[in-house]
Amino acid sequence: MASMLLNTMRAGSVSPSWAVRLGARSLSTTAQLHAQVQTKSKKTLSRPGVKNIVLVEGVRTPFLLSGTTYADLMPHDLARAALQGLLQRTGLSKDAVDYIIYGTVIQEVKTSNVAREASLGAGFSDKIPSHTVTMACISSNVAMTSAVGLIAAGQCDSVVAGGVEFMSDVPIRHSRKMRKTMLSLNKAKTLGQRLSLIGSIRMAHLSPELPAVAEFSTAESMGHSADRLAAAFGVSRVEQDEFALRSHTLAKSAQDAGLLKDVISFKVPGRDIVSKDNGIRPSSMEQMGRLKAAFIKPHGTVTAANSSFLTDGASAVLVMSEEKALAMGYKPKAYLRDFVYVSQDPKDQLLLGPTYGTPKVLERAGLAMSDIDVFEFHEAFAGQIMANLKAMDSDWFGQTYLGRKSKVGAPPMEKFNLWGGSLSLGHPFGATGCRRREDSTVWWRLVLPEDRVMPW
Repeated sequence: MASMLLNTMRAGSVSPSWAVRLGARSLSTTAQLHAQVQTKSKKTLSRPGVKNIVLVEGVRTPFLLSGTTYADLMPHDLARAALQGLLQRTGLSKDAVDYIIYGTVIQEVKTSNVAREASLGAGFSDKIPSHTVTMACISSNVAMTSAVGLIAAGQCDSVVAGGVEFMSDVPIRHSRKMRKTMLSLNKAKTLGQRLSLIGSIRMAHLSPELPAVAEFSTAESMGHSADRLAAAFGVSRVEQDEFALRSHTLAKSAQDAGLLKDVISFKVPGRDIVSKDNGIRPSSMEQMGRLKAAFIKPHGTVTAANSSFLTDGASAVLVMSEEKALAMGYKPKAYLRDFVYVSQDPKDQLLLGPTYGTPKVLERAGLAMSDIDVFEFHEAFAGQIMANLKAMDSDWFGQTYLGRKSKVGAPPMEKFNLWGGSLSLGHPFGATGCRRREDSTVWWRLVLPEDRVMPW
């Protein structure tokens, strides 16, 4: 799980979904910014001798339910649209980028290095290196921290990072026995050998292997883990449905108020222009209560209504050294100061990443929970969110599992996921980590794009 803390200044905006130390303000000169930091912040997170790295801008395609308007595209089409949207919004010259990094989870085999294919399609020079990373749903966070590392090391001054996921057309494999037979057929030299191999095919060979949102080491689906976690922490079905309804209601309000400014319009070839997320659907407790358990049947509490849905989408952010950004006339949105990755037991603590990551990133920054203005946790499941909040508010858990004298403390709900989250906005696995939010009234923001620990 990745954690980042966002130190957002009053005239700035926010960044992707991870707990980061990130400072944002419209900048004119470095001296002016530092003076503002000293007068308004309890402390500065700048480090002597460490290069300032800033987030200049971020965009994303609308996040759509899989199987809808994007259904006939390919992953690199969405990634290309996000890259082109970033270029249009920033006015950035294509030759001003030193490197491009993208994250994805379920890879399209034809475009395994989707960063390269998308960058070429968007018109970037073929001389710009591009690579793709994967680390479950924090893949685009890894892309972003990799960009920070390249700039901090002096290798680059300007890096585009992002992510893409396309659940409308996931790769479906033949069974292993069928694959072995087909490979052998390709090597067969005589008609007799070919006929013998064809004759060995049985009906069972024709059963396809479907990709699963499951942990390989435990063979357990993420939804099953979420249901067990909710039960372990005594999270009721009603609590989960109430949180999911809250997410959709807040997201709808943010959408209607025009607050989701990172969303770009995208003309889908052969179809309409898409300009907003289509999974935001406030319902009612009565309607949600009618749904049956989705994973642990019949008595589980995780349903389709209180889970994030399969989503298509792509995102892109521009990360630069402060010196380069100011020289090019940009007003950075935020400073990228630090990040934390944590990992736990993949069976019993798969979804408890925020509980472990939050205190670590705050301690590194020298901040307390009370210093944070806005908390943003990635919402894979409502049960996972509620379980984390209960774990964070438990002295026993803090003492037993975190080695603390007392609890971490749960974020107050009046500061938590105020524009909705993945339950409502959507969750394209590889793209969620770079979903950006703007707000001009926040000083410190703690954002965790990952609800789980690594690995997925």
